[in-house]
Amino acid sequence: MTLARLRRRLAPGPLLKKLGPGLITGAADDDPSGIASYSQAGAQFGNGMLWSVLFTFPLMVGIQVVSARIGRVTGHGLAANMRLHYPQALVHSLVLLLVVANTINIAADLGAMAAALELIAGGPAHLYVVEFALGSLALQVFIPFPRYAPILKWLTLTLFAYVGTVFLVEVPWRAVAHDTLLPRLSLEPGYLVMLVAVFGTTISPYLFFWQASQEVEEQRAAPGQEPLLVAPQQARRSLRRITVDTWVGMGFSNLVAFFIMLTTAVTLHVHGVTDIQTSAQAAEALRPIAGQFAFELFAAGIVGTGLLAIPVLAGSAAYAVAETFEWKIGLGLRLAEARGFYATLVAATLIGVSMNFSRIDPIRALVWSAVINGVISVPIMAVMMLMAARAEIMGPFTVSRRLKWLGWASTGAMGLAVLTMLATASLTS
Repeated sequence: MTLARLRRRLAPGPLLKKLGPGLITGAADDDPSGIASYSQAGAQFGNGMLWSVLFTFPLMVGIQVVSARIGRVTGHGLAANMRLHYPQALVHSLVLLLVVANTINIAADLGAMAAALELIAGGPAHLYVVEFALGSLALQVFIPFPRYAPILKWLTLTLFAYVGTVFLVEVPWRAVAHDTLLPRLSLEPGYLVMLVAVFGTTISPYLFFWQASQEVEEQRAAPGQEPLLVAPQQARRSLRRITVDTWVGMGFSNLVAFFIMLTTAVTLHVHGVTDIQTSAQAAEALRPIAGQFAFELFAAGIVGTGLLAIPVLAGSAAYAVAETFEWKIGLGLRLAEARGFYATLVAATLIGVSMNFSRIDPIRALVWSAVINGVISVPIMAVMMLMAARAEIMGPFTVSRRLKWLGWASTGAMGLAVLTMLATASLTS
């Protein structure tokens, strides 16, 4: 390869063109629910959980590449492939769990965004909940997908707020490196519950469904592109793009998660502030310790990441339901062309809004929604791995041995974390 070709390949322009579903999926993983989990982990256990982000990174890449490949190879999302090859009872149960978890997440994220904006600008939080929800729905329903996808990509830049926050506080980098690479593990019930919450918000079911369906959307929106089962000659470039996109997206996601956990560890934990239940509470607690600017940056990040996460949560639920019942699907279709799909999307969002006006406290459900995600991830991941290895589904594009190992390792790690948490809870109850 000539030097000129190498420079062209590594130039920012060509790299950015390769980034899409993977980058958006990774960034959406750091939603207000995730921020709350990472903040609580850092505040309660200091540097004691920083290792978990490094541990989950390759596992997250493996399972997300599998989901993306299923969508790009078959031309169908995860739920559609499950419907075609597995019992209806199993598919309906998994999709129902996904929709329930996503709706709780939407409610929690809307509440966290509203609380964060109230801290910054004042005003009524309930009004902000409605405005955020309606704004998100308007973008998804009325903006064509080729114009909507770049909006989501630009929203990923809001996560740099958490990169910037780290440099506003004093960090003992040597101690951080030691505690990250040589962690002290614990079997304390609280530690295990928080570990499952971190795993659950890092490796979440809605990410699998979203990235697979977005690969289908991207393929349908690009002239001349077909599912790889139909056009195997497109495989080399497409699969390479998926690999680059996913590694970058998940790397970005885990880097931001690490910085959030680190920020609260070196500020809140050090000053004895260990009970953080929401992302907005974490931002407020930073103000007297790290200063006004750090507080505002952290709070603004909550709003920005929520604007990215809400459509991903609602959209992944809509894709799953519509594919299960063989409805027309896709953000590339008009409202009249995919009524069931958009009805599911709207319903999930509006139920999330209503939870913020009920006696249910969706903000306090943030960490527990991550735990729920951790629990339901295991059967969904197992089914995904079985599909990815079946030639009748993937044709000649079944997953490689290395990718199969990573995917099953991710499934096993999540399953072990959940079983350990349940066993510890039963012993202490």
